[in-house]
Amino acid sequence: MRHRFEISYVGMERTLVRETPSRVGEKVKLLGWVDARRDHGKLVFIDLRDRSGKVQVVGGEELSDFKNESVVEIIGEVKKRPEKLVNPNIETGEVEMACESAKIISKAKDLPFSIDGDGLEIEEATRLRYRYLDLRRDRMQRNIKVRSKVTEKIRSFLKARDFVEIETPIISKATPEGARDFLVPSRLQKGKFYALPQSPQQYKQLLMVAGFERYFQIVRCFRDEDPRADRAYGEFTQLDMEMSFITQKDILRVTEELFIEITENVLGKKVLQKPFPRFTYEEVMKKFGADKFDLRDEEQKKDPDLLALAWVVDFPLFEQTPDRKLGPMHHPFTAPKDEDIPLLDTEPFKVRSWQHDLICNGFEVGGGSVRITNPELQAKIFEILGHTKEEIQEKFGHLLEAFQYGVPPHGGIASGLDRFLMAAFGEPSVRELIAFPTSASGQTSVMDAPSQVDEHQLKELGIKVDVKKK
Repeated sequence: MRHRFEISYVGMERTLVRETPSRVGEKVKLLGWVDARRDHGKLVFIDLRDRSGKVQVVGGEELSDFKNESVVEIIGEVKKRPEKLVNPNIETGEVEMACESAKIISKAKDLPFSIDGDGLEIEEATRLRYRYLDLRRDRMQRNIKVRSKVTEKIRSFLKARDFVEIETPIISKATPEGARDFLVPSRLQKGKFYALPQSPQQYKQLLMVAGFERYFQIVRCFRDEDPRADRAYGEFTQLDMEMSFITQKDILRVTEELFIEITENVLGKKVLQKPFPRFTYEEVMKKFGADKFDLRDEEQKKDPDLLALAWVVDFPLFEQTPDRKLGPMHHPFTAPKDEDIPLLDTEPFKVRSWQHDLICNGFEVGGGSVRITNPELQAKIFEILGHTKEEIQEKFGHLLEAFQYGVPPHGGIASGLDRFLMAAFGEPSVRELIAFPTSASGQTSVMDAPSQVDEHQLKELGIKVDVKKK
């Protein structure tokens, strides 16, 4: 006799829930989770859920001890529902399965929280501790699956336009790009450290020198920055694009076409204005008081299917920050406007740049620039930013040397997928679009990280940890 918890794979292939409407009158085998259970005495109804959807199963005593979220196997005949019992809210609402045999594959204990509804009322730390359960809810399944469709569309769109997808290193060199680096100690070269990339900035520029002309990558980036609603701690995903022999208009045009395609044909939403309105930095600061703004009026903000996308251009090349008297507004590889180059030595804060930012419903969802390709000008910018000649050679010598061997004019943009989808879906945090995000305190979902490592590992790396007890 077959054990009741064993899957009977022999002799019958699995049918997905979404296939049941086309299998009326046939005996099928379904595998999935018990989404809901309703006991009506002699009749027991369960909703069975798999990756493709949900379907109602009707049975008797054999379903009586099925608990919600248990993994089960059910065999039975697919039947049409009576017209008055059709459920128009699900794709399989016109059919149901008459259970003939049922087995529990893996019994679930009581869940720590309900996975009905959006779950936003539950403490985030609890949701992240049991993220594998939180991800079962319909909203999270939608978010992650739509995200996958977006990346699929990005790849097909760009490859059709002669872009090449290229991976760049994850362990690299610490360079000043605006945020704290995550450092990785080297075992083979004790006392030296790799850095996880804040972006593939220098690598993509080197790929332009290498002659690839059109590059993209859906890439993980790492920054030790304080988290907030529109920025996850530690790591995030961005679409990185770089092109040679282009102007800023070319970058904006390709990006705009891509985001319209994603918005309308993947997300099923509307773009407020096409082409996207373009503002100068000076204009938006006067009009909105910030370089991130929402073009929707109050009535339009009630429409969750409307995205207001816009461009901001003509940024200053430099800005003053709490930490630095003079720092780059974007990053130190951004090209200044040609007519403003004479101001670099006398009035650097008046120098405008070829930076461009993409705004969506009040959030910055992308940013980029035309790059500096003149090695003398690039070295000069580094000097203005306070780097010594020795520091420039140590941190950027590889890039300046590459520019000596024939570098094409180039530029690009990086778009934050997490943030764009957060804005598009009206989610309260980017963490709602990431399968396993870190918490606001830097704790990773499910895993107990960061964590201590044993002395043997530290010794191999030549590291001693000095933690002062409070």
